[in-house]
Amino acid sequence: AAAVTAALRAARPQLQARLGARQELCAGVGPAAPTEASALRAALVQAGYALESRVGGPVGCSGELDSLGALLRGIPAEVTAAFHGRLLAPLAAHDRGNSVSLLGTLAAFLDHDCSWSRTAGALHVHVNTVHYRVRRIEELTGRSLARLSDRLDLRAALLCTPAGTR
Repeated sequence: AAAVTAALRAARPQLQARLGARQELCAGVGPAAPTEASALRAALVQAGYALESRVGGPVGCSGELDSLGALLRGIPAEVTAAFHGRLLAPLAAHDRGNSVSLLGTLAAFLDHDCSWSRTAGALHVHVNTVHYRVRRIEELTGRSLARLSDRLDLRAALLCTPAGTR
């Protein structure tokens, strides 16, 4: 898959030149697969997902889907926006009416591996302020940042922030 992806990326400018400016050539590359129907279908599905989730270029490779962010890019924007809204709407509503950004605090807390002191340093606030804000985030979302599954849900929701609202 990596060799095919590299070859497509190298050949794409010449191929695109033949299409002209009105059409864009994009491709998704899945893994090599044996000729069994189920394996071919799985490779085709992965190639389609690589096509939908490609970032930074017109050729995507299923072998490059190696993070939650990369995985989420292939999900339709309407779905990710709805997920983002369901989980983070209470925080967004809070932030609209207050000078304190709970969304920013949540992002910083997760970015700093849930370290109270490093989050406080990054936000330039006292560690007790971080404790208060995290409690407020938990109250508003109904999620506990002490539980890995809830942290993952909230991280995924942050990654699903619609492009126009970042």
